[in-house]
Amino acid sequence: MARQSISLTKPNDEWLKSQVENQEYSSKSELINDLVRQARKQQAQVDYIRLRIEKGEASGFQSLTKEEIMNHLKK
Repeated sequence: MARQSISLTKPNDEWLKSQVENQEYSSKSELINDLVRQARKQQAQVDYIRLRIEKGEASGFQSLTKEEIMNHLKK
């Protein structure tokens, strides 16, 4: 596993410490890794939505109703 050295603001460091002290995480490293995983997942979702919007804009106008669109998206 790669090791990194980072600098944190005092409020952020105190928040990290409180999460470990409250036994939400076993270490600051575990917490940082979880935050990075969450950020990566969120970015993937944003990228997917952006791609769908771009695809929709490129397809032009649709005559489908809102319900038909929602049913299509659920599939």
